[in-house]
Amino acid sequence: MPLPKVYIGLPVQEAGLEILRGKVDFKLWEKEEAPPRNELFADLKDAEGLLAGLPIKADAELFNAAPKLKVVSNYAVGYDNIDVAEATKRGICVTNTPEVLTPATADLTFALILASARRIIEANAFLRSGGWKVWAPELLVGREVAGSVIGIIGMGQIGQAVARRAGGFDMRILYFDTVRRPEIESRLGARYVQVEELLQESDFVTLHCILNDSTRGLIGEAQLRSMKKTAILINAARGPLVDQQALYRACSEKWIWGAALDVFAKEPVPLDEPLLTLPNVTTVPHIGSASRTARNGMAVRSAENLLAVLQGNKPRDLVNKEVWK
Repeated sequence: MPLPKVYIGLPVQEAGLEILRGKVDFKLWEKEEAPPRNELFADLKDAEGLLAGLPIKADAELFNAAPKLKVVSNYAVGYDNIDVAEATKRGICVTNTPEVLTPATADLTFALILASARRIIEANAFLRSGGWKVWAPELLVGREVAGSVIGIIGMGQIGQAVARRAGGFDMRILYFDTVRRPEIESRLGARYVQVEELLQESDFVTLHCILNDSTRGLIGEAQLRSMKKTAILINAARGPLVDQQALYRACSEKWIWGAALDVFAKEPVPLDEPLLTLPNVTTVPHIGSASRTARNGMAVRSAENLLAVLQGNKPRDLVNKEVWK
Protein backbone atom coordinates (compact mmCIF):
# COMPACT_ATOMS: atom_id res chain seq x y z
CA MET A 1 0.00 0.00 0.00
CA PRO A 2 1.52 3.37 -0.98
CA LEU A 3 2.46 5.80 1.76
CA PRO A 4 0.39 9.00 2.05
CA LYS A 5 1.97 11.96 0.25
CA VAL A 6 2.98 14.94 2.35
CA TYR A 7 4.41 18.32 1.44
CA ILE A 8 6.67 20.03 4.00
CA GLY A 9 6.82 23.71 3.11
CA LEU A 10 9.86 24.75 5.13
CA PRO A 11 13.20 23.22 6.21
CA VAL A 12 12.07 21.77 9.54
CA GLN A 13 14.53 20.25 11.97
CA GLU A 14 15.67 16.65 11.66
CA ALA A 15 13.83 15.80 14.90
CA GLY A 16 10.54 16.22 13.04
CA LEU A 17 11.61 14.61 9.79
CA GLU A 18 12.76 11.49 11.63
CA ILE A 19 9.23 10.94 12.91
CA LEU A 20 7.85 11.00 9.35
CA ARG A 21 10.46 8.87 7.59
CA GLY A 22 9.08 5.52 6.49
CA LYS A 23 5.53 6.51 7.43
CA VAL A 24 4.77 9.09 4.76
CA ASP A 25 6.13 9.94 1.34
CA PHE A 26 7.22 13.53 1.89
CA LYS A 27 8.70 16.25 -0.26
CA LEU A 28 10.69 18.87 1.63
CA TRP A 29 11.08 22.51 0.62
CA GLU A 30 14.62 23.29 1.78
CA LYS A 31 14.80 27.06 1.27
CA GLU A 32 14.04 29.63 3.95
CA GLU A 33 11.75 31.74 1.75
CA ALA A 34 8.26 30.46 0.98
CA PRO A 35 7.83 28.25 -2.11
CA PRO A 36 6.32 30.02 -5.14
CA ARG A 37 2.58 29.49 -5.21
CA ASN A 38 2.58 27.77 -8.60
CA GLU A 39 5.23 25.26 -7.44
CA LEU A 40 3.45 24.78 -4.13
CA PHE A 41 0.14 24.06 -5.83
CA ALA A 42 1.72 21.57 -8.21
CA ASP A 43 3.28 19.70 -5.30
CA LEU A 44 0.00 19.67 -3.38
CA LYS A 45 -1.99 18.06 -6.17
CA ASP A 46 -1.82 14.58 -4.62
CA ALA A 47 -0.86 15.55 -1.05
CA GLU A 48 -2.90 14.34 1.90
CA GLY A 49 -0.88 16.34 4.39
CA LEU A 50 0.74 19.78 4.49
CA LEU A 51 3.24 20.80 7.13
CA ALA A 52 3.20 24.58 6.81
CA GLY A 53 5.05 27.57 8.22
CA LEU A 54 3.88 31.14 8.64
CA PRO A 55 4.98 32.23 5.11
CA ILE A 56 2.52 29.76 3.54
CA LYS A 57 -1.02 31.08 3.28
CA ALA A 58 -3.39 28.14 3.45
CA ASP A 59 -6.52 29.64 1.93
CA ALA A 60 -9.33 28.57 -0.41
CA GLU A 61 -7.05 28.87 -3.43
CA LEU A 62 -4.56 26.48 -1.85
CA PHE A 63 -7.28 24.05 -0.79
CA ASN A 64 -8.63 24.02 -4.34
CA ALA A 65 -5.18 22.96 -5.55
CA ALA A 66 -5.04 20.15 -2.96
CA PRO A 67 -8.25 18.12 -3.34
CA LYS A 68 -6.92 15.18 -1.27
CA LEU A 69 -5.73 17.30 1.68
CA LYS A 70 -6.71 15.99 5.11
CA VAL A 71 -4.52 18.05 7.44
CA VAL A 72 -2.60 21.32 7.63
CA SER A 73 -0.10 21.01 10.44
CA ASN A 74 1.17 24.48 11.29
CA TYR A 75 4.75 24.86 12.52
CA ALA A 76 3.71 27.65 14.93
CA VAL A 77 1.34 28.29 17.78
CA GLY A 78 -0.44 31.10 15.89
CA TYR A 79 -2.45 30.10 12.82
CA ASP A 80 -3.58 33.37 11.26
CA ASN A 81 -1.88 32.20 8.05
CA ILE A 82 -4.58 29.53 7.71
CA ASP A 83 -8.22 30.10 6.78
CA VAL A 84 -9.52 27.83 9.53
CA ALA A 85 -13.18 28.36 8.63
CA GLU A 86 -12.55 27.32 5.04
CA ALA A 87 -10.52 24.30 6.15
CA THR A 88 -13.31 23.26 8.51
CA LYS A 89 -15.91 23.60 5.76
CA ARG A 90 -13.85 21.15 3.70
CA GLY A 91 -13.25 18.73 6.58
CA ILE A 92 -9.51 19.52 6.76
CA CYS A 93 -7.88 19.32 10.19
CA VAL A 94 -5.79 22.30 11.30
CA THR A 95 -3.20 21.83 14.04
CA ASN A 96 -0.61 24.02 15.74
CA THR A 97 2.28 23.71 18.21
CA PRO A 98 1.34 25.21 21.59
CA GLU A 99 3.36 24.91 24.81
CA VAL A 100 6.68 23.81 23.29
CA LEU A 101 7.60 27.39 22.38
CA THR A 102 6.20 29.05 25.52
CA PRO A 103 9.48 29.36 27.50
CA ALA A 104 11.44 30.65 24.51
CA THR A 105 8.83 33.29 23.62
CA ALA A 106 8.52 34.42 27.22
CA ASP A 107 12.31 34.67 27.45
CA LEU A 108 12.42 36.76 24.29
CA THR A 109 9.67 39.01 25.64
CA PHE A 110 11.75 39.70 28.71
CA ALA A 111 14.84 40.23 26.60
CA LEU A 112 12.88 42.91 24.72
CA ILE A 113 11.70 44.48 27.98
CA LEU A 114 15.25 44.68 29.32
CA ALA A 115 16.83 45.71 26.02
CA SER A 116 14.38 48.55 25.48
CA ALA A 117 14.32 49.73 29.09
CA ARG A 118 18.12 49.81 29.36
CA ARG A 119 18.72 50.92 25.75
CA ILE A 120 20.96 47.95 24.99
CA ILE A 121 20.81 48.23 21.18
CA GLU A 122 21.53 51.95 21.34
CA ALA A 123 24.37 51.42 23.78
CA ASN A 124 25.97 48.72 21.66
CA ALA A 125 25.89 50.92 18.55
CA PHE A 126 27.21 53.90 20.53
CA LEU A 127 30.17 51.93 21.83
CA ARG A 128 31.06 50.29 18.50
CA SER A 129 30.90 53.60 16.64
CA GLY A 130 33.48 55.14 18.98
CA GLY A 131 31.01 57.39 20.76
CA TRP A 132 32.09 56.31 24.25
CA LYS A 133 34.70 58.86 25.32
CA VAL A 134 34.00 59.14 29.04
CA TRP A 135 31.69 57.79 31.75
CA ALA A 136 28.98 60.40 32.33
CA PRO A 137 26.06 60.62 34.80
CA GLU A 138 23.43 60.95 32.05
CA LEU A 139 24.99 58.58 29.51
CA LEU A 140 22.27 56.31 28.05
CA VAL A 141 20.05 56.50 31.12
CA GLY A 142 17.04 54.22 30.77
CA ARG A 143 14.08 52.88 32.74
CA GLU A 144 14.16 50.54 35.72
CA VAL A 145 12.39 47.20 35.33
CA ALA A 146 12.45 45.90 38.91
CA GLY A 147 9.47 47.08 40.92
CA SER A 148 7.63 48.50 37.90
CA VAL A 149 4.14 47.64 36.61
CA ILE A 150 3.70 45.20 33.73
CA GLY A 151 0.44 44.94 31.83
CA ILE A 152 -0.13 41.66 30.00
CA ILE A 153 -2.80 41.56 27.30
CA GLY A 154 -3.59 37.89 26.73
CA MET A 155 -3.06 35.55 29.69
CA GLY A 156 -2.65 32.27 27.83
CA GLN A 157 0.36 30.00 28.24
CA ILE A 158 2.86 32.61 27.03
CA GLY A 159 1.26 35.44 29.00
CA GLN A 160 1.43 33.32 32.15
CA ALA A 161 5.09 32.49 31.52
CA VAL A 162 5.84 36.21 31.14
CA ALA A 163 3.99 36.86 34.42
CA ARG A 164 6.12 34.26 36.21
CA ARG A 165 9.27 35.98 34.97
CA ALA A 166 7.87 39.36 36.01
CA GLY A 167 7.49 38.01 39.53
CA GLY A 168 11.24 37.49 39.67
CA PHE A 169 11.66 41.21 39.03
CA ASP A 170 9.16 42.15 41.77
CA MET A 171 6.89 43.69 39.16
CA ARG A 172 3.25 44.43 39.87
CA ILE A 173 1.25 42.38 37.35
CA LEU A 174 -1.92 43.59 35.65
CA TYR A 175 -3.61 41.55 32.97
CA PHE A 176 -6.53 41.52 30.59
CA ASP A 177 -7.95 38.47 28.84
CA THR A 178 -11.30 37.61 27.33
CA VAL A 179 -11.60 35.05 30.14
CA ARG A 180 -10.83 36.00 33.73
CA ARG A 181 -8.49 33.52 35.43
CA PRO A 182 -8.86 33.62 39.25
CA GLU A 183 -6.44 30.71 39.75
CA ILE A 184 -3.76 32.65 37.85
CA GLU A 185 -4.46 35.75 39.93
CA SER A 186 -3.99 33.75 43.12
CA ARG A 187 -0.91 31.86 41.96
CA LEU A 188 0.94 34.71 40.27
CA GLY A 189 -0.33 37.71 42.21
CA ALA A 190 -1.84 39.22 39.06
CA ARG A 191 -4.76 41.65 39.04
CA TYR A 192 -7.46 41.51 36.37
CA VAL A 193 -8.34 44.88 34.85
CA GLN A 194 -9.95 46.20 31.71
CA VAL A 195 -7.66 47.20 28.84
CA GLU A 196 -8.17 50.92 29.49
CA GLU A 197 -6.93 50.70 33.08
CA LEU A 198 -4.07 48.41 32.09
CA LEU A 199 -2.82 50.89 29.51
CA GLN A 200 -3.05 53.82 31.90
CA GLU A 201 -1.24 52.15 34.81
CA SER A 202 1.44 49.99 33.19
CA ASP A 203 5.11 50.85 32.72
CA PHE A 204 5.43 47.97 30.26
CA VAL A 205 2.52 46.79 28.09
CA THR A 206 3.15 43.41 26.45
CA LEU A 207 0.87 41.70 23.93
CA HIS A 208 0.23 37.95 23.98
CA CYS A 209 -3.18 37.56 22.36
CA ILE A 210 -4.06 35.79 19.14
CA LEU A 211 -4.67 37.71 15.92
CA ASN A 212 -8.26 37.65 14.73
CA ASP A 213 -10.89 40.13 13.56
CA SER A 214 -11.49 41.42 17.10
CA THR A 215 -7.82 41.95 17.97
CA ARG A 216 -6.53 43.35 14.66
CA GLY A 217 -5.51 46.96 15.35
CA LEU A 218 -6.01 46.44 19.09
CA ILE A 219 -3.39 49.08 19.86
CA GLY A 220 -3.99 52.26 17.88
CA GLU A 221 -3.70 55.99 18.43
CA ALA A 222 -6.28 56.21 21.22
CA GLN A 223 -4.67 53.37 23.17
CA LEU A 224 -1.14 54.73 22.73
CA ARG A 225 -2.19 58.22 23.84
CA SER A 226 -3.70 56.73 27.01
CA MET A 227 -0.40 55.12 28.06
CA LYS A 228 2.15 56.74 30.37
CA LYS A 229 4.74 58.92 28.65
CA THR A 230 7.34 56.71 30.35
CA ALA A 231 5.75 53.44 29.13
CA ILE A 232 7.15 50.89 26.69
CA LEU A 233 5.04 48.73 24.36
CA ILE A 234 6.28 45.19 23.64
CA ASN A 235 4.86 43.03 20.85
CA ALA A 236 6.09 39.45 20.47
CA ALA A 237 2.72 38.10 19.28
CA ARG A 238 1.54 39.27 15.84
CA GLY A 239 2.34 42.49 14.01
CA PRO A 240 -1.20 43.50 12.96
CA LEU A 241 -2.25 43.77 16.61
CA VAL A 242 -0.63 47.22 16.48
CA ASP A 243 -1.27 50.16 14.15
CA GLN A 244 2.34 50.76 13.07
CA GLN A 245 1.69 54.28 11.77
CA ALA A 246 0.22 55.27 15.11
CA LEU A 247 3.11 53.61 16.93
CA TYR A 248 5.62 55.56 14.84
CA ARG A 249 3.94 58.81 15.84
CA ALA A 250 3.74 57.69 19.47
CA CYS A 251 7.46 56.93 19.63
CA SER A 252 8.70 59.83 17.48
CA GLU A 253 6.49 62.42 19.18
CA LYS A 254 7.13 60.92 22.64
CA TRP A 255 3.58 59.99 23.56
CA ILE A 256 5.31 56.92 25.05
CA TRP A 257 8.94 56.24 25.94
CA GLY A 258 9.48 53.54 23.34
CA ALA A 259 8.61 50.14 21.91
CA ALA A 260 10.17 46.73 21.35
CA LEU A 261 8.97 44.61 18.44
CA ASP A 262 9.58 41.03 17.37
CA VAL A 263 6.75 41.12 14.82
CA PHE A 264 5.46 43.47 12.14
CA ALA A 265 2.39 44.02 9.98
CA LYS A 266 4.39 42.88 6.96
CA GLU A 267 7.17 40.32 7.31
CA PRO A 268 9.99 40.50 6.50
CA VAL A 269 9.63 44.15 7.51
CA PRO A 270 10.52 46.52 4.62
CA LEU A 271 13.74 48.41 5.26
CA ASP A 272 11.94 51.69 4.60
CA GLU A 273 9.56 51.06 7.53
CA PRO A 274 9.69 54.35 9.52
CA LEU A 275 9.84 52.55 12.88
CA LEU A 276 13.31 51.26 11.96
CA THR A 277 14.64 54.83 12.01
CA LEU A 278 13.80 55.47 15.65
CA PRO A 279 16.41 54.89 18.38
CA ASN A 280 13.69 54.25 20.99
CA VAL A 281 12.25 51.30 19.03
CA THR A 282 14.04 47.98 19.59
CA THR A 283 13.50 45.51 16.76
CA VAL A 284 14.31 41.85 16.08
CA PRO A 285 13.21 39.59 13.15
CA HIS A 286 10.39 37.40 14.59
CA ILE A 287 12.68 35.22 16.71
CA GLY A 288 10.35 34.63 19.66
CA SER A 289 10.55 30.84 19.37
CA ALA A 290 14.14 30.74 18.12
CA SER A 291 15.74 28.55 20.74
CA ARG A 292 17.08 25.11 19.82
CA THR A 293 14.75 23.44 22.32
CA ALA A 294 11.67 25.25 21.05
CA ARG A 295 12.33 24.76 17.36
CA ASN A 296 13.03 21.04 17.80
CA GLY A 297 9.85 20.81 19.84
CA MET A 298 7.86 22.56 17.13
CA ALA A 299 9.23 20.19 14.50
CA VAL A 300 8.31 17.14 16.58
CA ARG A 301 4.86 18.41 17.52
CA SER A 302 3.93 19.41 13.96
CA ALA A 303 5.13 16.04 12.63
CA GLU A 304 3.22 14.13 15.31
CA ASN A 305 0.01 16.07 14.64
CA LEU A 306 0.25 15.51 10.91
CA LEU A 307 0.97 11.82 11.29
CA ALA A 308 -1.88 11.31 13.75
CA VAL A 309 -4.47 12.57 11.27
CA LEU A 310 -3.07 10.51 8.39
CA GLN A 311 -3.17 7.41 10.59
CA GLY A 312 -6.80 8.04 11.53
CA ASN A 313 -6.13 9.31 15.04
CA LYS A 314 -7.22 12.58 16.63
CA PRO A 315 -4.22 14.91 16.79
CA ARG A 316 -3.11 16.36 20.11
CA ASP A 317 -3.32 19.99 18.99
CA LEU A 318 -6.45 20.19 16.85
CA VAL A 319 -7.49 23.81 16.33
CA ASN A 320 -10.85 23.19 14.61
CA LYS A 321 -12.17 20.53 16.95
CA GLU A 322 -15.58 20.49 15.24
CA VAL A 323 -14.03 18.82 12.19
CA TRP A 324 -13.29 15.64 14.17
CA LYS A 325 -16.34 13.41 14.43
